[in-house]
Amino acid sequence: MTTDTTRTEELPIYESLIRERGDVVEEARAVSEETQHRMSQALGGHPAQEEPAEH
Repeated sequence: MTTDTTRTEELPIYESLIRERGDVVEEARAVSEETQHRMSQALGGHPAQEEPAEH
């Protein structure tokens, strides 16, 4: 398995797109993790706490 650093070093166009557009993959990962956390709380009977958006 390669690290993220190794993968981006081999893909200079990817680095360029991240600089221009932001790291969409990382943003999607963060949203996915937050959604999974909230759903785990909801299914476990614990209400999800609202957190301010970080935009």
